[in-house]
Amino acid sequence: MAGSRPPSLWVPLRNAEFRVLFVAETQSVAGDQLAKVALAILVYDRTGSPLWTAIVYSLNFVPALLGGIGLARIADILPRREVLAVAALAQGALLVLMAVPGVPLVVLCVLVFAVQLIGSVSHAAMVSLGRDVFADTPEYLRSQDLRSMSTNTVMLCGLAAGGLLVTVIGPSWALLLDAATFLFMGMSAWAFLARRPAARTVSPEKGEGAVRWLFGRSRPRLLLAFACLVGFAVVPEGLAAPLADQVGLGDRGVGLLLAADPLGFVIGVFVLSRLLDAEQRSRALGPLAVASVALLVAFWLQPHPVLALALLMLSGTAGAYIVTANALFTTMVPDAIRASAIGLYRTGLRVAQGIGVGLGGVFAEASGSVTGTVGAMAAAGTLLAVLVAIAWARASARVAPGSSGGTAAG
Repeated sequence: MAGSRPPSLWVPLRNAEFRVLFVAETQSVAGDQLAKVALAILVYDRTGSPLWTAIVYSLNFVPALLGGIGLARIADILPRREVLAVAALAQGALLVLMAVPGVPLVVLCVLVFAVQLIGSVSHAAMVSLGRDVFADTPEYLRSQDLRSMSTNTVMLCGLAAGGLLVTVIGPSWALLLDAATFLFMGMSAWAFLARRPAARTVSPEKGEGAVRWLFGRSRPRLLLAFACLVGFAVVPEGLAAPLADQVGLGDRGVGLLLAADPLGFVIGVFVLSRLLDAEQRSRALGPLAVASVALLVAFWLQPHPVLALALLMLSGTAGAYIVTANALFTTMVPDAIRASAIGLYRTGLRVAQGIGVGLGGVFAEASGSVTGTVGAMAAAGTLLAVLVAIAWARASARVAPGSSGGTAAG
């Protein structure tokens, strides 16, 4: 009911299965931060080539795009607990191979690619299971608040301590630690999650059902559009080093610049979870999405370093709307195609981020102004965000109150 007090942020932890998923994902994200730093150090130390370092880093994203389109459906066709367990164990085994000293660089690239490709399946299974374990929609939304806050906090800690820890223990041990987190995830999923039947049984050639569902309904399409707006807000992160230089933060300020947005995001999720119920958060999607990019237009004026950090943090705070968008999308999609639809949604988000950073780099190179590029991209994003927000308000007005979380998304 609109205006009712939202459930406590900690209520989802009463659910035993969610506790398993929560702990498994949080410790795995921590391991992933170590692995990213370890791979960068390992590759650069062996090659001395920034290009090779960039190639290996890009392998963290490209397979996720391919897997999100084609492989995520596995978590619909097969039981999700088993899919999550087997995929996580396979990722752990591949990371053990990556940790072997002296593994050839080409083999390392293949292993990184394979880990991320399998990761698209395990991610779809985990997110789908995260919805399966809750019958109550407001409680599910609160679980996603808690999940987002924990993963972003872990990422912040990774930015602060990951490099130091890897230099102390070495890249190989860091990769082994990441392998251990996947092994823990796989074993805990198998041992402590309830066994559920597969959501559907279809032949692979009929997997386009999620595409028809997504693009045949206005509200899910608009939620995907809200997610894609992140592509404009991520430009400062993609241009972190030159942006820090132009606003006067210097090399030592790159970490602060990278940390400002996720810090604001954690604050935003906490505030939303405390003040607004599910229906109010659905109505707030448009204004928050607009604010998340509109704030960055001020970079056109080449702001003072303190103001630049404040703008990024406030943008991240408003950007917490994405948690609501993700949860609404996951709730709307029918269970039989949930993992497939989540894979498409995640692919759209990743493509938008990649295009946003890529265009930002091209424009910054051509114009010579990183701050001007961030401001211009934000201005374009603000215009699109306003259009999406208006369309969302109109589409939501056609839906009866209280049905925002239903699967009959118009």
